[in-house]
Amino acid sequence: MNSEIIEKLKWRYATKKFDASKKLSEEKLNILKEAFNLTATSYGLQPLKMLVISDPETKEQLMPFSMDQPQVRDASHVLVLCIEDKITPEYITQHFDRVEASRKTSRNILEPFEDFLVTSFSEKLPEEISLWMINQAYLAMGNLLTVCALVDIDACPMEGFDPEKYDELLQLRKIGLRSVLVLPVGYRAHDDEFSEMKKVRRGVEEVVIEID
Repeated sequence: MNSEIIEKLKWRYATKKFDASKKLSEEKLNILKEAFNLTATSYGLQPLKMLVISDPETKEQLMPFSMDQPQVRDASHVLVLCIEDKITPEYITQHFDRVEASRKTSRNILEPFEDFLVTSFSEKLPEEISLWMINQAYLAMGNLLTVCALVDIDACPMEGFDPEKYDELLQLRKIGLRSVLVLPVGYRAHDDEFSEMKKVRRGVEEVVIEID
């Protein structure tokens, strides 16, 4: 099983050309949705939401705001990872409401940590909180890329897009969100020459330091 996982990760690559005729099944799409929801985030606060775009017209409209990368148009779905516009005390309280309800944990036990987070976030600058949320989005992106590889979904992680234009077209500010990362997903075209290229990495012995 371990070698199978490694082979899947070697199979994965940043897909340059999708087969526009192939679509993800509802089952595989649901796997990605669940994987996103299960992504580890700092404090478990999940300051993220994910748009799942399959509408051809919307994908076409997003392409000029994506450095004209055809993956956005041709992918089965385009996943847009978004962060909350801000983290309020109410947002934090709602998280602890869920913890209390799901784990049946006494609020007396939860309150010290809840109060700590409310105070901590109230003392941070907006740009600090924004950077923290963006870091959480990268965690989600990494998780999604691994899951895609394990279930044979092709993907292309993208930073090369205009977030403000995305936000405007998708009307994200109206729902308190900002786009930070884009992940077209689907199936590689048979003539994508990049799919056959050997993966280039520095080597485990160069990037892993063991301290015994």
